[in-house]
Amino acid sequence: MEKIRPKRLGHLVLTVRDIHASVKFYTEILGLEVSDWISDQMVFLRAGTDHHDLALSQIPRDSAAINELPHYGRPGMEHFSYLVEDRAAMDDAARFLQAKGIEIVRGIGKHGPGENLFLVFKDPDGNNVEIYCEMTQITPESNYQPKVWERNIDSFDQYHFKHFVVPPPQAVIDAKSNKK
Repeated sequence: MEKIRPKRLGHLVLTVRDIHASVKFYTEILGLEVSDWISDQMVFLRAGTDHHDLALSQIPRDSAAINELPHYGRPGMEHFSYLVEDRAAMDDAARFLQAKGIEIVRGIGKHGPGENLFLVFKDPDGNNVEIYCEMTQITPESNYQPKVWERNIDSFDQYHFKHFVVPPPQAVIDAKSNKK
């Protein structure tokens, strides 16, 4: 075998502080469905027909790190993402999240690489969850050539924050200001 060649992202497993609060979030806010449980320690959720694309595992209640939140300055997952139908679905989702008091982190924007629209929000454990649509599709017929994007506002948000439903991240504003 020359190398492994995966077809697509299969699933993600998150450790959570309160599995029942997290199940409620992912079923009532993101619309996932429960496939199975292992006792009350692990649950398997799905968006489509795969048995699961997200699994949640309960952190031991006496864990010394149970109240630590994920943060950008450490290695690990920054976000994971679910596809939605189109921009209208994303606009509806933004209004829904705001009405439910869910923290929106960034978006609605349009990335340079991939050209996809994005909206990122927090789950009960502080993980970034993204919904996206309209991503560039790379097929053998498309003759797509990779390029290197400069790390600037155009690679982050081609709309330049015009469609953001929350203030943009300070680090991105600072980077934009330093380029002037």
